[in-house]
Amino acid sequence: MPKTKITVVKRVSLKDLFGDNPPAHINEEMITPQCPAMKEGQEFIFEYDCPPGFCSWAFADIQRDIMLVQFGGSYPWIKERQVAIACCTDGLRPVIFRIERIED
Repeated sequence: MPKTKITVVKRVSLKDLFGDNPPAHINEEMITPQCPAMKEGQEFIFEYDCPPGFCSWAFADIQRDIMLVQFGGSYPWIKERQVAIACCTDGLRPVIFRIERIED
């Protein structure tokens, strides 16, 4: 079965999203400015389960896109076949991923 590569494209910060006016009062002592679980450029290979070291919350968020690509699907708005762009649902510091099917 083909494998799927997940690449961390960008970690978005609270300030990137909202500048100095977040939509709620944030306790900045309790939250890092960017996701601490991922680093830009990291690559993970998906075969059957959440890859080791990959954030399980992010995996739950992007799993449908992983499966679409894994089984040969594509989105019509992305010119590259069998590629998807997805992000986790952390509303304060989301992470954007590139998902692509790779053949053995």
